[in-house]
Amino acid sequence: MEIREIRTSDTQAFLNLRQLLDRETHFMMLEPGERKTNLAEQQQEIEQILATPNQTILVAEVEGGVVGYIRAMGGAYNRNRHCASVVVGVLQVFTGLGLGKRLFIHLDEWAQTHGIQRLELTVMVDNHAASAVYHRMGFEIEGFRRQALLVDGRYVDEYYMAKILDSK
Repeated sequence: MEIREIRTSDTQAFLNLRQLLDRETHFMMLEPGERKTNLAEQQQEIEQILATPNQTILVAEVEGGVVGYIRAMGGAYNRNRHCASVVVGVLQVFTGLGLGKRLFIHLDEWAQTHGIQRLELTVMVDNHAASAVYHRMGFEIEGFRRQALLVDGRYVDEYYMAKILDSK
């Protein structure tokens, strides 16, 4: 397994991964079929992220296939440029193998060299597996959003979680 920064040549594989994650889990933001991104738009998004110093997508590659990713989107302004919002997704067949932990370790290393001091994310309160990974990786709950999402016809609460990185 290799963890590396995304390349524009990964565009189709990355779009396929995101669409598959939308279908196989209700823990991602988009519902099945809701993602309308086409290949050209996905490539443009990847190019823009790669051109922005405080943003990245790291992918997990197994036997030539992209099976997971972690994305950090740094702030656009001087006052929040050091903060990055994080989204992570791993195909279900690869969960429980330490892939999420490895993605976060690589993200921490990337963040330390790109001026990121704070990583933040949200997680559904009933996503116990993800919450456990985030806690193990140093994230702490900072807040609670009641009825933040509507998933399968029911309202779901979310935690705000964040991690302050050590200064070097």
